[in-house]
Amino acid sequence: MLLILLAVHLLSRNSIAAPLPRPLDARATTDSCNDINNCRTLFSVVWGCLATIFACTWVSVHPNVPPPDQSRLQLFWRRLKMMLIAMIAPEIMVGFAARQYFGSRELVKEFNFSPTHGMFFCMGGFVSSDEHPIATKEQLKDPNFGLKLQKAIQNVKEKDITDKSKGDALTKGVALLQGLWFILQTLARAFQCLAITQLEVATLAFAIVNIFIWLLWWNKPLDVQRRTVVGPPTQLDTENITLPVQLSRLGRFSGAIGGSYGDEYKPLSSVSVPSFWSLTIRNRVDGGDILLFLVGTVFGVIHCAAWNAVFPTHREMWIWRMSALVIIAVPVLTSLIVLMPMGPSVPPDSLLGRVLGIIIILVILIYIAARLILIVLPLAELRCLPASAFVDVNWSTYIPHI
Repeated sequence: MLLILLAVHLLSRNSIAAPLPRPLDARATTDSCNDINNCRTLFSVVWGCLATIFACTWVSVHPNVPPPDQSRLQLFWRRLKMMLIAMIAPEIMVGFAARQYFGSRELVKEFNFSPTHGMFFCMGGFVSSDEHPIATKEQLKDPNFGLKLQKAIQNVKEKDITDKSKGDALTKGVALLQGLWFILQTLARAFQCLAITQLEVATLAFAIVNIFIWLLWWNKPLDVQRRTVVGPPTQLDTENITLPVQLSRLGRFSGAIGGSYGDEYKPLSSVSVPSFWSLTIRNRVDGGDILLFLVGTVFGVIHCAAWNAVFPTHREMWIWRMSALVIIAVPVLTSLIVLMPMGPSVPPDSLLGRVLGIIIILVILIYIAARLILIVLPLAELRCLPASAFVDVNWSTYIPHI
């Protein structure tokens, strides 16, 4: 990111701002506009987009409580990986946040937890005295120690949980305002018929999608690194096993996409919850999955806003259009498969199950390729932007004056 900003800054310094005899929709290789007092540079365009994307991903990502005794480098790498996932497929992060939100609401209704206690429970923040995560409703309903765990969790003060957070309402509010301000700027440019770059369209999609993440994770503590010990041991000392979370690649992938780890993850034989762990909601349609498909479709629709934009080449225009259609179609088709009565019940070892597995893998690869294209193309477009892209919004038109 720093190298990109440095390169753009050097290019913007070498460019000359001069009046253009050509139309506003013509391509320009330098920072130039007709009104010197109402101009912006290539550096300011890129800086505004990258700052918003950073706020939408790094600040909005709220990891689960990590395993104990991890170094700062391991914690940084863990959060960086989640940030990269949020950049390639932000709807996955929305589904993850939605599952934790609906899971915490169930805990509030069923066990009389506060929203903060419920969210801290879903992120693996509570452990028993033998250091096993308390992360399932089965543990809270256990006839031997379930009631003791419930009472011990309720006795934890909400202030003690929020004190562990590295961010507060002000931090989240500033990031939210950054996203809202960028959305307002983009709408103003569209209203004044000024060119909106592909990078700004992609950033707009990130900003709108991450508003859902901020709101869903508003009560989730940020960057908690230490767990809270509550209640008695959850199993006999002779069976006490403490292992890190060890899941297969398929288990980690299915957990990130749908929040289901099957029988691979067992809290009583681990010291932490998986990175995308959330409370499992059964016997009804998962609200997290619905939001995942809905937001994924909205994310693609926003990219289609640049359907009739002026692209550097005709080929790049069609690549953008096809990639935008792909990231719209994939969530729609996936939701149809999930909602089909026979879809989830197809045995994976059957012929139909294998065919569906191959199709799903191909669809995922095509989706990843489309998302990478929609990240690379906006950067490639910076070599030759429309002249009106360097004209800033005239905010005085919105201020009443005589």
